[in-house]
This record gives sequence, structure tokens and C-alpha cells, in this order.
Amino acid sequence: MSHITIFSDQQPNHAEFQSSAQADIRDQLHAVGVRFEQWDTDSDIQPGAETDTILAAYQTDINRLIEQEGYQTVDVVSLSSDHPQKNELRQKFLDEHTHNEDEVRFFVGGEGLFSLHIENKVYEVLCTRGDLISVPANTPHWFDMGPNPNFIAIRLFNNPEGWVAHYTGSDIASQFSRLENGA
Repeated sequence: MSHITIFSDQQPNHAEFQSSAQADIRDQLHAVGVRFEQWDTDSDIQPGAETDTILAAYQTDINRLIEQEGYQTVDVVSLSSDHPQKNELRQKFLDEHTHNEDEVRFFVGGEGLFSLHIENKVYEVLCTRGDLISVPANTPHWFDMGPNPNFIAIRLFNNPEGWVAHYTGSDIASQFSRLENGA
């Protein structure tokens, strides 16, 4: 189940707001310029499904976003707990970073924890199946797939080169929650 928790960036152990209601998540994120939507999901798509099958299932919504936002590249990332490089991949996203473009993810299945550092607050957003999140360009954030990743996500990019991070050098991410998903 999707969830949002909001903290002061100075108090990582004291939540100011928490909710699992889709409307609350959407409204809290919208207030700081973050797009959050819930899409219908295709229950037949399982980890290991072909990229073309996944993209075809969501083509109408993908086309809508491409038309609205001008995205140039779309791909699929699918990670499971048996991936041989899961620890290295997890580490790559755990430090606070920004992008010169929006970071857009639609969770076809599984889960991931996005943490956004905006205006002296940290917005932890547990994204699950059916969630679309669009982190605006230049927004400091980090992402945790947990020690046992299990997700399929469609990614949309303005930059044809794909995911390019600019690390802030801050250690703030180490002070906040991690996704603890069991084996």
C-alpha cells in the first residue's frame, strides 16, 4: 500500500504527517510540485515479462505523458531479489542527488521508497503497484529499492541518455528511513 510520511529535514525520527490515502499522498505532493497519479494496472504482468509486453499494456498512459511533457525516451527496469548486482544497484540510488530533468516512474509491480528533500522537509513516498511519481528536475532526492528488490517500473526521460545523477554530497539520506523488504 502506498504511503507518505513527511519530516522536518532536521528531525528524521519525528513524522509531521503520515497517510496511506491516495488523495492525501497526491495533495501533499502536488502542493510541492510533485506529480503523483494512480494508474490501473494489468494483473497479468509478472516479473520477467518482456519489455514490449509491459510497454504495450500502458501505451495509452505513456502516450498521454509524452504528449503533455515531451518525454523522448521510455524504458522498463525490472529487478528481483535474485539479481546478482542488487547491492551495487541499490547503493547507486541511496545518496541524495538531482537530475536536470524530471524523474518519472510508474510502478507496474512491487515497491520502492522515494525520499524528496524539498523546502526543509523530507517527503518519504512508498510507491507501490499502480503509482506514478514525477520528481521535478533539480529536486534533491534519493531512492531505495530495499535489500531484496522486487519491482517493475516504467521510466520516462526528457534526456535520450536516460538516468544521469548529480550527487549533492550531503549525507542527509543516511539519516532517514530505508526500505526493509524481507527475502
